[in-house]
Amino acid sequence: MKTIAVPSLVRIKPGAAGRLGVYLRRAGCGRVLVLASQGLPPAIETAVREGFAAEKVDVAAWDTVADNRFEDAATAFAGLPKKIAAVVGLGGGKALDMAKYLAFLARLPYYAAPTSLSNDGFCSPQSSLTMAGARRSLAAALPLGVVIDVSVCLSAPRILWLSGVGDLASKLTAVFDWKLAFHHRGEPVDDLAALLSDATVHQFLDNPSFDAKGMELLGTALMLNGIAMEICGSSRPASGSEHLISHALDAGSRRPRLHGLQVGLASYIVSRLQGGQQTETLSRLFTETGFFEAVRADPFSREEWLAAVRRAPSIKDDYFTVLSLRDCLGEVRAVIDNDSRLAGCFVA
Repeated sequence: MKTIAVPSLVRIKPGAAGRLGVYLRRAGCGRVLVLASQGLPPAIETAVREGFAAEKVDVAAWDTVADNRFEDAATAFAGLPKKIAAVVGLGGGKALDMAKYLAFLARLPYYAAPTSLSNDGFCSPQSSLTMAGARRSLAAALPLGVVIDVSVCLSAPRILWLSGVGDLASKLTAVFDWKLAFHHRGEPVDDLAALLSDATVHQFLDNPSFDAKGMELLGTALMLNGIAMEICGSSRPASGSEHLISHALDAGSRRPRLHGLQVGLASYIVSRLQGGQQTETLSRLFTETGFFEAVRADPFSREEWLAAVRRAPSIKDDYFTVLSLRDCLGEVRAVIDNDSRLAGCFVA
């Protein structure tokens, strides 16, 4: 029987950042290493530091993370402070990915404290690092604790929330592709992981609003999707053809955008290729939240997207998706050019 490790501490509420010291002290973590994002708002840093001091949690080192290079993670591992009980990641994706990977290498508990919810990376069993200039997804462990301060996330730029909405919505097309791989290749589908991934989206659809309740639902949904990946031991519940397109954009675009914006828009387009079962759901979500409007404010290059669709099937070896069934380039071109909901989302 497979053993999985999931977060045992989950706090998703206003004011959670200032209580991080309380949570660590209760867990017996009296000495920690903190990896924090560069440019972390001073008020957040102050709240966390004061919370540590009040609970007598010793900060062995507070390191600022500006980049997520594998080489830097290896250097940090070699210089890891002695006798630390946990690694804390505070801030955005790069800091959390570095903290998660460092904790994995050191076999230490990891506590994730994201200050925005732009994707599900804060609670996924992988770390996204760059190696020799190329982005790589490396094995890591899920956090032992997830601490999301709803008020802090609401104070982050709204575009980061929209990116999280897009990343969450992409699970609908990812699960469809996973089941497609089963029907065409016999690839096993873990029913619980697939069900949990689907359910995360529909849970958020109950209240897709930029307020405290909506942020709580988004944080919970993204966390559960990370757990779905841990359950089945792969990224299949969260990543399908829409992610392949996004990876191709990252590699070939002059200016890649936020991950969630790319996979969200790709998910809408891919839903059309998959027969349209999810298209109306995605359209309603993206219209109601202002996702489409945000993309129109900074539209994508039509030619770069078509090039990404052409390249996407070769991104992962033997990764079956709807893009593996046929040459979809002409269909995607027609969707981009003729779907009224995408008007203004692309420029020549």
